[in-house]
Amino acid sequence: MSRTAAPAQGTPATAGSTAADDPAPRDASTPLPGPAPRASRPGSGRAGAWAELLRLPALFTVPGDALAGAAASGARPGPRTLLAIGSSLCLYEAGMALNDWADRAEDAVERPHRPLPSGRIRPAAALTAAGALTGVGLALAAGAGRPALAVAAPLAATVWAYDLGLKHTPAGPAAMAAARGLDLLLGAAATGGGTRTALPSAALLGTHTLAVTAVSRRETTGGSVLAPLAALATTGALTRLVTRRTRPPAGRRAAAAPGLPGSGPAERLPRATGVLVTALGAAYAATAARPYFHAALNPSPPLTQRAVGGGIRATIPLQAALAARSGSAVTSLLVAALAPAGRMFARRSGMRKVSIT
Repeated sequence: MSRTAAPAQGTPATAGSTAADDPAPRDASTPLPGPAPRASRPGSGRAGAWAELLRLPALFTVPGDALAGAAASGARPGPRTLLAIGSSLCLYEAGMALNDWADRAEDAVERPHRPLPSGRIRPAAALTAAGALTGVGLALAAGAGRPALAVAAPLAATVWAYDLGLKHTPAGPAAMAAARGLDLLLGAAATGGGTRTALPSAALLGTHTLAVTAVSRRETTGGSVLAPLAALATTGALTRLVTRRTRPPAGRRAAAAPGLPGSGPAERLPRATGVLVTALGAAYAATAARPYFHAALNPSPPLTQRAVGGGIRATIPLQAALAARSGSAVTSLLVAALAPAGRMFARRSGMRKVSIT
């Protein structure tokens, strides 16, 4: 997906272990001043260039889309859910490679250290990778069934449309939001065969992505107070919507019914799951709200970039909260575990700066 948030696509996009805090936010591994590094193993430079191009730490924001969609479908995740996750990862990385290919002229002026303008990766290779990853992503979705492919096809189209034409237009944030929402629906379609019950979760995740993407459009120049203020208000509204009491999907009501109080069967989530939803919703709000608030007070490029990073990191607790809200506590904990895993990977790989655009 394209870079969302997260992200991370998309999609965003991304996305899970981002600290966008330098003047060139799309630089994933800018070296610090100091002694010359030791000679690396043959091939490690090329591998590092591809890792930088594909923004590997942002991948940790992607599986939660399909898992939250699976939870919203009311069915247990299975092999088809894994195929949906694989499809999402491929389409997300296709968006990453395509984005740098589309921006290669702009990057040659503003970010000459990026893999394409620096000559570490040929533009033709990046475009070929984007096409190949898109094909593999669609093939994996087809393996998960026709309903999954019916969602993956417009998702792939949205990714390509965003990178090739919509990114720098007013429709850019909406396209990024649509990509994230479709990615969640992909998990629902692959797991449960339908998407209707997952539409509310997709709308909530898409709204979050819309807010992050709107802030990211000024991450290199700063100066926007309205965007982080709107994102802060959106975070508050989403936290309220995610944590309010709800009923689980029909597929889980019968299993949850015994022992629940109330006049109807399983009208509310079990108490322990409700506590988990509240905790994850609070984690989402804490991760996103503070950097948004700082960027609103001082819309400088560094603080705007940190706000984008906070929004991308907040994608994972939001995905986990959506899964718990659907009655799947185990799935939500699995998604939540992706956040520390992503941070650990980013530290070990030295890739701490991953942007959404």
